[in-house]
Amino acid sequence: MQTLSVNLGDRSYPIHIGSGLLSQAGLILPHLAQKRVMVVTNTTVAPLYLAQLTATLESGGVKVAQVVLPDGEAYKNWETLNLIFDALLTDRAERKTTLIALGGGVVGDMTGFAAASYQRGVPFIQIPTTLLSQVDSSVGGKTGINHPLGKNMIGAFYQPKVVLADTDTLKTLPPRELSAGLAEVIKYGLIWDVEFLAWLEASMERLRALDPAAITHAIYRSCEIKAQVVGQDEREGGIRAILNLGHTFGHAIETGMGYGNWLHGEAVAAGMVMAAQTSRRMGWLTEADVARTCALIRAAGLPDVAPDLGVDTYLEYMGHDKKVEGGKMRFVLLKKLGEAVVTGDVPEAMLCDTLTHCVVT
Repeated sequence: MQTLSVNLGDRSYPIHIGSGLLSQAGLILPHLAQKRVMVVTNTTVAPLYLAQLTATLESGGVKVAQVVLPDGEAYKNWETLNLIFDALLTDRAERKTTLIALGGGVVGDMTGFAAASYQRGVPFIQIPTTLLSQVDSSVGGKTGINHPLGKNMIGAFYQPKVVLADTDTLKTLPPRELSAGLAEVIKYGLIWDVEFLAWLEASMERLRALDPAAITHAIYRSCEIKAQVVGQDEREGGIRAILNLGHTFGHAIETGMGYGNWLHGEAVAAGMVMAAQTSRRMGWLTEADVARTCALIRAAGLPDVAPDLGVDTYLEYMGHDKKVEGGKMRFVLLKKLGEAVVTGDVPEAMLCDTLTHCVVT
């Protein structure tokens, strides 16, 4: 097991990464305010890991309640969120009852938002079971749900008490979901660490084969970079926005295509190519840099072209992005590979050129 920390003063917390963590009660029990929890999971993950986690908790004398949500991005909404509140109220959960998110990004985001809201805040723990959630969404305290007009537009910053990334759970992950997680891993290399980017290029075959050493290193380095950024800027007032490389374009793809038709990581992958192409048009990246980015994304089994929603549709959905400031869209672009910048100075003609030429009909 490897452990690192998200340093946020009295709200700091550890991230444990390794094999067999679901069976280690000692990693969870010290973080419970009382020996009572509500595990939130979904219909896909529950048959795989809910019994194991329940047994681990009960071995430590913990009373375990559970709520099983429908699976998929399409259910990341108010109606499904209310299923969590219904379960908490029916079970008479208290302010010291801990919510445990057992699942991928959707489960983690909704559980965190429920924890931030129920009785104005109860503790919660993240146990991410997908690569995407292990390297990204479980770390940093972003929680929320989707709206028909925009992804993740309703939510709260709310930090977990601990994150347990059990690499064994990736063995049951479908290849498409594994690739989706690799998009966020690639993102860290593009925005922060060109040496990690080169390692990813050399290691992609091992990562897709779930080589234990390779996948553990990828998770650890991704979490390490995110922890560094979040530690400097918890609520995205500055540098944290660079973690959204490809997301302004990607969220527009997810919204425009209908939540769940493109996986989040697939949309982010195509969005990162659009960001790279825009960076080239700004004079920052070379054609070779863009080709290198596209090649790595394809090697991960991800799309390097976006769907043709139409320029006006893209602009409409991107106008709902959380980085919009003073009515002006702001983009995460690349000054060079390994160095990201947030800018609102992308000429409209240049943006429209990207939206016209980086799509496939």
